[in-house]
Amino acid sequence: MTIRRPPAELRAVLFDKDGTFVDFDRTWGPAALAVMRGMANGDEAKLGRLVEVSHYDLANLRFMPSSPLVAGSSADYGPRWAEALGVPFSSALTDEMDRRFVAEGLAALAPLGDPKALFTRLKARGLLIGIVTNDSETGARSQCRALGLDGHVDFFAGWDSGHGRKPAPGQIAAFIDRHNVLPIETLMVGDSLHDVHAARAAGVFALGVTSGPIVAESFHAACDAVIASINDLEAFLDD
Repeated sequence: MTIRRPPAELRAVLFDKDGTFVDFDRTWGPAALAVMRGMANGDEAKLGRLVEVSHYDLANLRFMPSSPLVAGSSADYGPRWAEALGVPFSSALTDEMDRRFVAEGLAALAPLGDPKALFTRLKARGLLIGIVTNDSETGARSQCRALGLDGHVDFFAGWDSGHGRKPAPGQIAAFIDRHNVLPIETLMVGDSLHDVHAARAAGVFALGVTSGPIVAESFHAACDAVIASINDLEAFLDD
């Protein structure tokens, strides 16, 4: 991996959410099972099919590394769920999935480190902060509100915000356009290749964190630099 220095004139930091400042396994492990049970509505055969197509480890209440839910959105894995449930894939289905994920994700919400303190200090540096996630925008906003972050965030984009979803760069490009910053003044922090590919396509600095559920060798190689978690972000910027 070639380590690049972060932007000399940094104006903005964009964050992925799950695996970056929200603990993926502790939050979405139990939350997803509750959502699958709700969607199956008491039908154990349907629940079993949802568990199978989601690559969910029922014994350990967590997703396997191959799960499409690790980095994807309900638009990505929704067709698999529709087939498992024996219903047509539709926006009504993804709306119900997202609604249930918002509720259950809040019930099980577990942060990584102290994102509120970090965001407070970043704002004190005069930095813009954005959230770009493949969760729904409602889900991102509700979790950030619960963590006390919403007052520090200048921009939210979810898979359903009209800017596309990662690994495409639309969410990042929308932030750049709205806040009139340059790509070279912007840093993207995320835990997956989707985050890195989106950052690369948008021309911003790609800083990886290894706090997510999947850390492949290809992830390290693709990032401009890698830190263990958001706890190390300020030290990285100051180094």
